[in-house]
Amino acid sequence: MPLASPDRKQTSAPEMPEYARKRRQRVRSIAIALALGATVLLFYAVTIIRLGSGVAQRPL
Repeated sequence: MPLASPDRKQTSAPEMPEYARKRRQRVRSIAIALALGATVLLFYAVTIIRLGSGVAQRPL
């Protein structure tokens, strides 16, 4: 049994205009940058909390 009959044409998603594609790409890039920044801040905060307040008073 064939997957697609010869009399039916496969339709693809309509192409977006260039400005819409670029806008979506920019929004996606900003979201990735914000997620990366939040991850960096989270690791920094966890590191500072785990080190505790005694880290500045250690002998050199």
